[in-house]
Amino acid sequence: MWQSNFSKKLLNDEIRTRQKKRLVQSRSFEQMLHETIHRYKNRAIETVEVIEELIKLAKELRDADSRGEELGLTEAELAFYEALEVNDSSVKILGDVVLRKIARELVEQIRKNVTIDWTVKESVKAKIRVMVKRILTKYNYPPDKQPKTVVTILEQAEILCAEISG
Repeated sequence: MWQSNFSKKLLNDEIRTRQKKRLVQSRSFEQMLHETIHRYKNRAIETVEVIEELIKLAKELRDADSRGEELGLTEAELAFYEALEVNDSSVKILGDVVLRKIARELVEQIRKNVTIDWTVKESVKAKIRVMVKRILTKYNYPPDKQPKTVVTILEQAEILCAEISG
């Protein structure tokens, strides 16, 4: 079992590293890891199956890294693309090409408009929120999912800004 504990620790560390750059992806992988460990603790799966699932998760982490290259997106753009992609209807309605355009524009505009203390000043935060909503509306992003997507994008923007200023 020490092997699966070691694997779990490595994957946890990798997920924490990703939290500093790609919010949606890290949440997804964190949930998969948690579910695997939970099933093991409840004796729903055996040690061998845990190890197999941890290996599968590690492969998915590696595959996720190459996804940005395949889509022609920078790491920051991919992070916003993933935030947009959480809404299944947006993927079906808009498709990859439009989601990539939105992601690129979000990164560009956020970099232009964000100040170091933007998360503290409500007026600046409101300006960024309006900017994000305008971009989503410009590309006909499904309005039913916009509020949740805006929140996720703002959280990702905080991560991007911390990376820029840090």
